[in-house]
Amino acid sequence: MTERPVPPRPGRGASRARLAEILRVDHAGELAAVHIYRGQQAVLGQARGHKRITAQLAEMEGHEAVHLARFDALLNERKVRPTLLAPLWRVAGFALGAGTALIGDKAAHACTEAVETVIEDHYAGQIAELTDREPDLAAELTRFRDEELAHRDLAVDEGAREAPGYPLLAAVIRAGCKTAIKISEKL
Repeated sequence: MTERPVPPRPGRGASRARLAEILRVDHAGELAAVHIYRGQQAVLGQARGHKRITAQLAEMEGHEAVHLARFDALLNERKVRPTLLAPLWRVAGFALGAGTALIGDKAAHACTEAVETVIEDHYAGQIAELTDREPDLAAELTRFRDEELAHRDLAVDEGAREAPGYPLLAAVIRAGCKTAIKISEKL
């Protein structure tokens, strides 16, 4: 289910304020994603027999780091402040990554699947909203969304839905992501 595009706000400066929300929340999401993968690697990188998943996680972290760097640049170019909760999202992301990795490989993949499912929907709504007024940014978001979908698909292929307690685990992670999105847009 794709988020509906947010209708333009009336009034002077409204589209700039909405663009600031979009950039702020996307930066926060990529920041958290980098730290989720770091937390997972911190746990699984120390365990025997996890070389393949650790390499996958490192590759996905690399993609997220590229996205984060682009949003860093966009925040600076557009003079938008990052979320005030960036320190919390770093810690929460790392804790989520480490916690799911402690449960096991499949739970780490379940985390990726849950997060990327929410992010795909989130990006799709933004792309629809920005296509006419910010086509270059919409094109970048489309590329980022496609990479997030590849992460989700890999996680599913690796057994994300076979994780212990998958329905509950995925539901909690998705709810947390949706809450973080709403908070990060404003703060």
